[in-house]
Amino acid sequence: MPASNDILPCIAGIGLRAPHYREVLETLPELGWVEVHNENFFGGGAPLHTLLKVREHYPVSLHGVGMGLASTAPLNEAHLSALCSLCHEVQPAAVSEHLCWNAAGGFVVNDLLPFPYTLEALDHVARRVTQVQERLQRQLLVENLSSYLSFSHSEMTEGEFLAELTRRTGCGILFDVENLYVNVRNLGVDAEAFIKTIPAEAVKEYHLAGYSMREGCLVDTHDRSVFPEVWNLFETVLKHIGPRPTLIEWDSDIPALAVLMGEAEKAQHRIEHCHV
Repeated sequence: MPASNDILPCIAGIGLRAPHYREVLETLPELGWVEVHNENFFGGGAPLHTLLKVREHYPVSLHGVGMGLASTAPLNEAHLSALCSLCHEVQPAAVSEHLCWNAAGGFVVNDLLPFPYTLEALDHVARRVTQVQERLQRQLLVENLSSYLSFSHSEMTEGEFLAELTRRTGCGILFDVENLYVNVRNLGVDAEAFIKTIPAEAVKEYHLAGYSMREGCLVDTHDRSVFPEVWNLFETVLKHIGPRPTLIEWDSDIPALAVLMGEAEKAQHRIEHCHV
């Protein structure tokens, strides 16, 4: 069983992006914790130096977008080594990655792609999660995916897949509430069934974000504030699973830092007033 990452404070934090590095370090606002994308710091240099300065003041969570846990290509050794080095430097409070694939036939796709939830896929992903955790010597949090199609030959739901993955590997779950809402609207996923299926004790972190509407489809763009429907779903999740460290994600059309902190305050209010 990998070491758990129960170090993040059970409060709201923000995704820290480059436009806010200087302001955060100069003003040291009251942030519960921050999350950054791993790949932005693999090159070391000034970005890593900045992150280490941030780490002196706030807990840091490392969030990956490029590992491709469900890809059939072997895990990228350079990527995994860079992540190990980054963890050694930063000593993050948590490390997470998406439940998706992104490479095949020697080609890498800059996207988070879905796959069928089959027993074969479960065996494959479980081996890879175990490999990553053994290299990192720490627990990996695996994030549920926003998707725009489902596979007719899936043998289980995403929630069932995640539940069994945590049982086999000891990994944790990064529960992205907005991703679940996107799947409810796009694919007709049963939100209540998903919430009840995943083991509450495995959920270590929540994500909240805004989506866009394109041709009648919700798209996980992280480019605006959290919608009321997602806040409502978050409140339902809190009642069933309980408070966890909660992140506001905003990755494009990034607003002023004060706007992000305002969203985090809304999340914090719900965390403090939830009744499990």
